Amino acid sequence: MRSSAATTDTRLALWLRVREFAVPPSMIESATARRAAGDWAGACAAARVDVDLNLRAVAHAHGRELAAQVRDDLRHLAPDLLRSHMPRIAPDGLLRPGLTISLARYGGPQLVVRTPPAWADAGQRISLALWDRSGDAPRLHPHPQPDRRFRLDLHRHLWDVRRAPELAHRCGADTWPDTAGSAVSPDRWAVDHASAGPLPGGCAVHRWAAEAALVVHADGHTGGTVTVRVDSRQRFRVDVCSEQDTARISAVPSRDRSAATLVLPDAATWLLPDLELLHHGLVDADNLHPLVAAALAPDHPPPLRPPTHQPGGPRHVDCRGQRHRIALVDGVLTALDHDPAEIRREELLTALGGPPLPCLRAIDETHRHPESLVDVRARLDHGDAAGALAAVEGLLGPDALLRSGALRDELEAAAQGRVTHGLFRAGLAGTGPHPTSRGVGRRRERRATRFRPRHTTGR
Repeated sequence: MRSSAATTDTRLALWLRVREFAVPPSMIESATARRAAGDWAGACAAARVDVDLNLRAVAHAHGRELAAQVRDDLRHLAPDLLRSHMPRIAPDGLLRPGLTISLARYGGPQLVVRTPPAWADAGQRISLALWDRSGDAPRLHPHPQPDRRFRLDLHRHLWDVRRAPELAHRCGADTWPDTAGSAVSPDRWAVDHASAGPLPGGCAVHRWAAEAALVVHADGHTGGTVTVRVDSRQRFRVDVCSEQDTARISAVPSRDRSAATLVLPDAATWLLPDLELLHHGLVDADNLHPLVAAALAPDHPPPLRPPTHQPGGPRHVDCRGQRHRIALVDGVLTALDHDPAEIRREELLTALGGPPLPCLRAIDETHRHPESLVDVRARLDHGDAAGALAAVEGLLGPDALLRSGALRDELEAAAQGRVTHGLFRAGLAGTGPHPTSRGVGRRRERRATRFRPRHTTGR
């Protein structure tokens, strides 16, 4: 049963949209099959991950031992699981642009994934590379070095299949919501946030102390201070004392940077979205990634393969006092209750300025501005061009000739965006197109018309 509070929570609405469009079932199925066959590069290709590393070059530059470690991690990388847990931004839940995220550290070099800048994010592709402090950085990437706040090297359960069973414990599923948001837990740690105001929904306060200890120990210390950035106005400090095995969380001024040496990863700051969605009844285990479902709902039976949907069923139109049908015939949307001669005559009269036949008007409206345009647009925004094309073909037929209108504009803008991304990948885009250029400007203008709070979101 859905929680009434969840239906008004913009963060949950964002992640629900991400779970619906960002990682489609076809991607998960294809990536999983290729990974199970030992084809890690093929799994990356299925999950729209570009591989920018060469293991032979890694062995030559850093030695065979490090190359073997990288190869072992790549063989156990689930790129579809990684994509589902990448940082997102409001309002549409697209990948946070211009990030370099560390997946694994090997002393100096790090296995990282990068998201393109906002002007080149069409297709929502990410790239996989080995970052070395002395190596060359991508020329057009705004932040080629690993980010301290957005890092996943301490959260392998979000991308490594060997560690996926740890997800329930690491996200605090065994103690949430009993301890989430509690002001004081005297046996382990205390929270003092009176001066910072109420915390936004979704904060994993009950995990901050344990996760901060992991950050401190990963940095080679036995104790220390970790900064938690909730948003631009709220920051907290976690003081970890290993001798007493305790930690204290206190609010600090938003402009205070004195304790910013260590930063709590964004993945540890927020609750796992799947845990919240499952708890509030917004999704069931069948709608989760299989590895996530196995960790959060181990007793739930594996999902059955859904029946194949056969599009093209007849739709009804009120035409001149009668109920007529339009449907796909030979790959084209056609009026079934009018003979070809009548249709040609009505099309000629419409071209001369006469009123269109209701059936033909319904077909034309479906071509130019279909009811499913919102879903098609969402799939294009999240890079699922195959899913968007399947939706269009199911609506208009595979042999339809698109007419001018909103649907055609969206498809053209998506195609132009993929060209821009290709130029970015090839290093031929200069400093990037002007924000008002075709495709980029249209998409930003369209997003601005949707009334949703403009806030960033974490886990």
